[in-house]
Amino acid sequence: MIELRRLDRDQLTSAYGVDSERLLPWAALNAPFEGAWCVLAPGGASQPHAHHEYELFIAVSGRAVLEVDGERRDFVAGDLVHLLPGSTHNVRNDSATEFEWYAVWWDSDLAAGFLARHARVERAS
Repeated sequence: MIELRRLDRDQLTSAYGVDSERLLPWAALNAPFEGAWCVLAPGGASQPHAHHEYELFIAVSGRAVLEVDGERRDFVAGDLVHLLPGSTHNVRNDSATEFEWYAVWWDSDLAAGFLARHARVERAS
């Protein structure tokens, strides 16, 4: 069976200055990570921030500038970036079109929750 979710632009919420749709809750998914589809309007920028999770950004469409701990890089569709816990980062869209990326993050608490849920499912089978 295929469980398919599509980006629902009417359900976007704002976090860190970016419109996004969170991956969870999703009853079909038991995962050791969380994620969000992110949409940044032309001229927009996310708030610089840091957190304790590891994070992976996957650029989906458009182009932007990614800044991590003061280092700036072009960030374009097809690029991946791995962010370490504690790194201060933000995305800035200087282009004339939306920039979209997918963010995935994880930490030991998310992994432990996944393992506990997985064990319950195995015991119930």
